[in-house]
Amino acid sequence: METVPTLLDTLLARCRDAPTWTKDVALAAAVGWPTMMDAWWNEPGTRQADALTYLLASVSIVALVARRRAPLLVSLVCGLSLTGLYVLGHHGELLNLPLMVALYTVAVQGDRRRSLLVGAVAVVWASVLGITSDDPLGARGGSPVLEALVPVVPLLLGEVVRSRRELAAHAAAEQEREATRRVEAERTRIARELHDVLAHTLAAVNVQTTAAAAAMDSRPDVARESLARARASTRSALADLRTTLHLMRDDPARTPAPTLDRLDDIVGVAKAAGIDVALDVDVPSGLSDGVELAAFRIVQEATTNTIRHSDARHLAITIRSDAGPLCIEVTDDGPAIAGRGDQPAGLGLLGMRERTDALGGTLEHGPTTGGGYRVRASIPIDSEPT
Repeated sequence: METVPTLLDTLLARCRDAPTWTKDVALAAAVGWPTMMDAWWNEPGTRQADALTYLLASVSIVALVARRRAPLLVSLVCGLSLTGLYVLGHHGELLNLPLMVALYTVAVQGDRRRSLLVGAVAVVWASVLGITSDDPLGARGGSPVLEALVPVVPLLLGEVVRSRRELAAHAAAEQEREATRRVEAERTRIARELHDVLAHTLAAVNVQTTAAAAAMDSRPDVARESLARARASTRSALADLRTTLHLMRDDPARTPAPTLDRLDDIVGVAKAAGIDVALDVDVPSGLSDGVELAAFRIVQEATTNTIRHSDARHLAITIRSDAGPLCIEVTDDGPAIAGRGDQPAGLGLLGMRERTDALGGTLEHGPTTGGGYRVRASIPIDSEPT
């Protein structure tokens, strides 16, 4: 058996899901009952209700059904009906209910400027009606000030409700924008990680398989060694991909992300491509995971660009921190060829810049005076990704 709170919740849910016209008819009926009762009840010696009384009251009640579609017109109809009742000599607080509901709707569905304009007109109208009426609002003693408060109250209430709805809508929109921003940031991070892993691996495999194909007939031992390196590169890439997926899932049992201890893997790929590499690393211990991963990926991407997009013979990789930010520099001596990494279509430099920006660092890249190319990044050693 359902409890009373459950029944009330069910009833409220059905009311919320009801068609709009049903709600408007129900509201008009709810307002019509006390309004008609006030029109019917009159003190002895005063004008008693007749057909015209009920007609005027009915017009204002029925007009409420259209309050959502034409709030200003409905307010005017209710105001004229109430004026007619007062002119006939009917005075009662409940006779104001249809007009108050109409004015509330004006404020809720409009804006502050319209509410102020309608409020000014309604106050003047109510004041004039209070002065000219023989007995406005009965026991209130005919004060036009009290009469003027009748239209002000529903307008103020409507303004409060509308303002709260606007604030709620604004907060919901902000939450939606923030959620969209987070999704876009995550998509960018995923794309960056996949690009850094796959681009380096494919470049390494391409170099190694090319070397294997060239030595297949004359130097089968060299070909086998190159194919073994290609196989090792693909295994390393699979491990990096698993690590990336674990990072995305926030798995505590994930494989550690690549660190600077694995720079020899990058150097080995460059050497296999016929590039002489000079590696100089002098960094303090205890670097954060974010800084170390960013440094590794920057060196990896810059080296991959050198292998793919230049005819360099020498490559210098320097990573140092002299009591300041971590400085990463990758410089080659090769003349640029078509497809260099700084072309607009390249994603590598974009990924490097996103990494440094996320850690509050800077990135510079461009040709050197000697004809080579340099990538230089500076990252605060105590920063964390934002």
